[in-house]
Formats: sequence, C-alpha cells, structure tokens
Amino acid sequence: MTYDQALEYLASLNKFGMNFGLARIEKLLELMRHPERRFKSVHVTGTNGKGSTTAMLAAILTAAGIKTARFTSPHLVEYTERMTVNGEPVNKNAFAAAIDHTSRFVAQMTDAGWEHPTEFEVLTAAAFHYFAAAGVDYAVIEAGLGGLLDSTNVIMPELAVITNVTLEHTDRCGTTVPQIAYHKAGIIKQGIAVVTAARGEALAVIEAAAADKAAPLYVCGQDFTGMSAGLTGRGQSVTITTREYGDLGEFTLNLLGRHQAENCALAVMAARVLAEQEPRITVFAMREALAAVVWPGRFEVVADRPAVVLDGAHNPDGARALRATLDDIYPGKEVVFLLGILADKDVSGIIRSLIRAKDAAIVVRPDSQRAADPQTVARLLEARLVETAASIEEGYARARLIAGPDGVVCIAGSLYLIGAARAAICK
Repeated sequence: MTYDQALEYLASLNKFGMNFGLARIEKLLELMRHPERRFKSVHVTGTNGKGSTTAMLAAILTAAGIKTARFTSPHLVEYTERMTVNGEPVNKNAFAAAIDHTSRFVAQMTDAGWEHPTEFEVLTAAAFHYFAAAGVDYAVIEAGLGGLLDSTNVIMPELAVITNVTLEHTDRCGTTVPQIAYHKAGIIKQGIAVVTAARGEALAVIEAAAADKAAPLYVCGQDFTGMSAGLTGRGQSVTITTREYGDLGEFTLNLLGRHQAENCALAVMAARVLAEQEPRITVFAMREALAAVVWPGRFEVVADRPAVVLDGAHNPDGARALRATLDDIYPGKEVVFLLGILADKDVSGIIRSLIRAKDAAIVVRPDSQRAADPQTVARLLEARLVETAASIEEGYARARLIAGPDGVVCIAGSLYLIGAARAAICK
C-alpha cells in the first residue's frame, strides 16, 4: 500500500462504526503473533488530559534514554501523528506498511468467518506491530474511548493512569459518573499500580476496582500534588510533592493552563512509580522532558497580534479549563471565538462553560460527519456578537478582524476543527 491507499483502506472501515468488545482485536493480535507482548507499556485513560499526560510521560521516558513509543487518538492533521517513537511520528511509508501488514491478517479473520475489525482496532493492531518492529522498550498507550472494552485494553501494562472522570460518551459508557468510571477503571489489572486524579464518586469506583485487583493506588490530592507556581513565558512552573517520595521540587512545564499542572503531576508520579523498576528514570530526565514537551492543539498559542489560541476543548470540563486559562493568560480581554462543535457533544454545556456575554463568536462546521449545524449552535449563544461562516478560513479571517491586533482569537470546540485550523494557519 501507498500512504493514500492506506487512508482509503481505513476510510472503508468506517462502515463498521464504533463497536465495543475485545474479541476481534484479540483474534487479530493472535494471528499477528501478539506484537503487543514484545514491549512494556503504560495504559492511560480519563475524560480530559489523557493525551497531555500521555505526551508528558512518553517524553520523560524518552529523555531517560528509553526507546519509547506513544499511541494517541485522534490525530489533528495526519494519521501518522497517532504513532510516534522517541517523539517522532511514523513516516508515511512505514505507516502504510503497518496498515498493509495488518490488513492481511484482517483478511484471514474475515475469510474464517470472524466479524470485521473496526477502523480503530486495525489502527491499534498496526501501531502495536510498528512499535514491536521498531524495537521499542516502552509504549505509552492512550485508550480511545472508555477503557474496559476499548481495543487498547489487550495490553498488560506496567502501570495504569486514569486522569479524571466526568460525563462523556453517555451513549456508550453510561449516563452517570460512576458508570463511566466503571469503564475507565476497566484498565486496572491484577497487582498493577494505578495513578489517578479522579475525585468524588468516580474515585470511589476506582478505589473499589483497585482494591479488588490488589492494585496499589496513588491519588492526586492525597498521595501527590501538583501546583502551578507561576508563568514562565509560554509555559509555567509546577511544584510537585509526594507522600511516598517526598518533595520533588519545581518543574518548568512547556504547556499552559492550571489543569496542565495536575496532568504534569500525574506524569511525574507515574514516572516515579515506574522508576522503582526502571532506574534510568530520574528527576533530571523529568525536568528535561517537561521543559520541552509539546502537545499541539491544547492551549497552543500559534500567532500574536492578535493572539491566536488553539484548544481542543470538546466537553464542559475541558471548556471550563480553557476559560480559566484564557482568564489567567489574557486577564480582562474580550475573546473572539471561532467555534465548531460536534452534534453528539454537550453543545449547550460547552457554550455555558466557555462563552461570556462580552465575547464574540464565529461559528463554523468542523470537518466531520458528526458536526453540529452552525446555525443551531449560533442560536444557543449569548454573546455581544454572533455570526456564522461558510468555512474555517472565512471564519478565521473574520475573527482576526473583529479581535484587532491587540485582541485574542480562540479556536475551540472540536479536535476536528483544531486540526483543520492548524493546517490552515501553521502552513
């Protein structure tokens, strides 16, 4: 396959939709001779912050001299972003080869009468194959959706990380926080340590699951803390303390937002727990990695005059974190939002958390079949100015004009929007 042929093949799998269950991925990996067993792994899930935490932890392991893979989803611009080794995305030829290799075993499955794997299952198996062939020592694996029945939940990790749990994917993981937490806690394995920032009802579910599996549990706010200690240019200082390992000191984090301080603490605590069995992981490696870590599309400042911020906030909690960061970084400034939201998200909840009466908003359609109609979104907005635009480019130009050179433009609401906007802006 060429890269374009690989993308066409993946697109052809969309008809199989999202189909929870592990039987298909387990059979596929069995036919592929279990590439997921040829490296150590860390499994990461949660509602918000799992991508950032995955990126930070993978960067720490890489800085420690460990050949480290990272699997995340979705991508912003190219599918190749989903699979990295030592921070470098897989090249297009290698990506195509991994998909081609996996497709042969998919054909064996279906010829034998098995149900066809989904797109995400094929991507997951292809990533495991690519990582094994690359000879990585560790892979930091982000769950796609939920945890219990997610196709990544075939690994036996050295550590599990659950960032936090709020309402999301209520059509698939349950309609209450405890039900969703049950799915997230599904990544907990017998005797394998867990690091989490969950609170309240969600934490109670995770505590029960960890106790049932005799899994050591480290809870943010109880066993460790991360506090933002001030801004440093386009980053921040984070002070991290732990009950078991003492005060780890102050870290420079190359990501903005108070919520990233908590994600940073999760990554550092996870790394410190892993250091018990992997002595190459040092506090020096943590400092080096966090000072340089990059996670595109998460409060990413891509332009000045006006300031242009990209953030993939796509649920109310993410929107609240984005609003708090905008207020911290640009106090007192009105914000012009370029907004695009998926119809299956909590559209009104995102708007309530993010948009204020003094703001302006230009609503566009994200590049997704699941996109909410811009006119429908616009009718829900209460802002000083609300418009719709026919394209992201048109909306961005209009937002910059409204903001003026001293203003702030924030592009938010969906990672599909962020990917297209980033491709347009960062040419």
